[in-house]
Amino acid sequence: MTVKYEYKEHLIETQYKNETAMLKELGRGNYTMENPLIKYNPYVVNALSAVILFETEEEIGMVVRVKGKTPEADFYQAFPKAKRHVLPIVGLYSDFENKIEIHPWQKPDQVVTHTIKTPKTPNADLVHSMETTAEYMQDNLMILSCATSDYVIGVDNQGDIRLEFTVPILWDIKHLDNGNILVGSDRLIKMPYFVSGMYEMSLVGKIYKEYRVPRGYHHDQCVLPNGDIVALNCDWDNATVEDQAVLIDKDTGAVKKVWNFRDFIKPGSQKSGSWSDEDWFHCNAVWYDEQTNSLTFSGRHINSMVNIDFDSGELNWIISDPEMWAEEYQKYMFTPVGDGDFGWQYEQHSNLITPLGDVMCFDNHHWGSQNPDKYLAAKDNYSRGVKYRIDTDKMEIEQVWQYGKERGHEFFSPYICNVKYYNEGHYLTHSGGITYTAEGEPSEELGPFAQLDDPNADLRSITVETIGEDKMLELKVKSNYYRANKYPAYNTYGNNLTLGRGKLVGDIGETLQMDYDIPAEDTGELLPDIHEARLVDETDMFTFHAKFAKGQLVMLLLEGEEETRRYFISTAKGKRGAMCAGTFLSADDRDTRTGVTKEGMSGEYKVKVIVDDKKYDTGLTIKG
Repeated sequence: MTVKYEYKEHLIETQYKNETAMLKELGRGNYTMENPLIKYNPYVVNALSAVILFETEEEIGMVVRVKGKTPEADFYQAFPKAKRHVLPIVGLYSDFENKIEIHPWQKPDQVVTHTIKTPKTPNADLVHSMETTAEYMQDNLMILSCATSDYVIGVDNQGDIRLEFTVPILWDIKHLDNGNILVGSDRLIKMPYFVSGMYEMSLVGKIYKEYRVPRGYHHDQCVLPNGDIVALNCDWDNATVEDQAVLIDKDTGAVKKVWNFRDFIKPGSQKSGSWSDEDWFHCNAVWYDEQTNSLTFSGRHINSMVNIDFDSGELNWIISDPEMWAEEYQKYMFTPVGDGDFGWQYEQHSNLITPLGDVMCFDNHHWGSQNPDKYLAAKDNYSRGVKYRIDTDKMEIEQVWQYGKERGHEFFSPYICNVKYYNEGHYLTHSGGITYTAEGEPSEELGPFAQLDDPNADLRSITVETIGEDKMLELKVKSNYYRANKYPAYNTYGNNLTLGRGKLVGDIGETLQMDYDIPAEDTGELLPDIHEARLVDETDMFTFHAKFAKGQLVMLLLEGEEETRRYFISTAKGKRGAMCAGTFLSADDRDTRTGVTKEGMSGEYKVKVIVDDKKYDTGLTIKG
């Protein structure tokens, strides 16, 4: 029996085919506002979306009202003048006969109503509670990025899910000036969560670009004033991860600049409780500050927010508990001042700089100390949003705001999470990694591992918005979610749907090869069925899936006419100190998943596998 082969079409191609067929069907029919063509989720990404298509004799604008279960939950959007109308519908409910009202601009007396019946979606029952008002929330959705097996959702002011993605689109969601969002792709190139790049897309699910990031994108990105993107990636040349950033051209996707973090911090200079040789920095956030032309990186595994000059890459300052740092870094550290309840942050996430120059982050407070002798257990710990005021001339720091410490372990998230700044005194604090054991005790495990170890583990997220001392919103969800962002269901001034084929831009990078052979007997046989191997091929990469026992020595070989390419398949088991997205983790610890990009390949390659001291064929050939 040969290894199973599957070709996985890129979402951009699937969407273009669906869109082309949808427009052809519109052209063949006599679809009117009263009798339109309705396509449920044609872009296959948002299970609570649709597109309504029809034509009018005159060029006229259209108004859409997606009716909520209450009038306060209605979503409205006006669309520009046209004769051919292709109207994106977002904000549908799961398992519901959704009512959509349409009428010509300024002619509400001509309104017609259409019904879209949706299926029951997997995440429909995840919301535990939403406390807010329609006046405060208005037409926004609280959009939560996935961290476990539950995908992106968007929650309205009534606590109903009105957006639900069907593919594991990862990491932070940034709202662009053109109305689109920028978010990590679903295409895994290296376990546990390094993906091919970022999608620019609209909430209806249409992808306009994939910005491919060499050697894998993770965690976060920021958009510069000129539209270029700073994205986090990895220094695989040094066999380390999450310790590099690249500057991506907004049009071509080309890499214009690289920042390697070991150029300004020596690996091992500081070690949080989750530190490892491979993941020594664990950058989970990047922020560009135009006032100082600087980048601020959040290094979870050095308990630090690190600021560097954008152009030179030179170190400006470090916000970190100075205990146990070497003398050479002390000049970059701050001295606490003020009468407030000051506390350092530990294993923080989501740093940002406010318009007034203050520094905010989500202080996970995991371990609660630089010193291992002072580490805190989960039941004795807390997490919080925090804002610091810094004086870089005097190198002084003052804590000026915090939220969450007073809630104790109820709000404790040892991983993920974020804060958002809206205005002075108006903030979001998202504690997205709360985990309890089946016995109701705060878990010492990160959510994805707790979920694998015990299906009855209790995963939670709590998202809070405050204005001064007043709590304006509290959303509780029955899962872990990476970050929370509040965005409108429809973008009033920007894009909601643009037709045409999306684009792949940038460079996915070349997968590192092993530089040595493993002596093995060529059996001339096919890989045994016990490994349940399959190969998923894509336009610019492929993924080899197979089961192997812990500790087996395994290598993937691509044998071409002029070269042989060798890739190590890890069968080591164990838990990382960081697992910010457990979306791709398998419950079976024999499962391996090896991604190989096609960069640098030419011609055809026979796919073979070495297991311990024997080489097997797969019966498959890959084209570069």
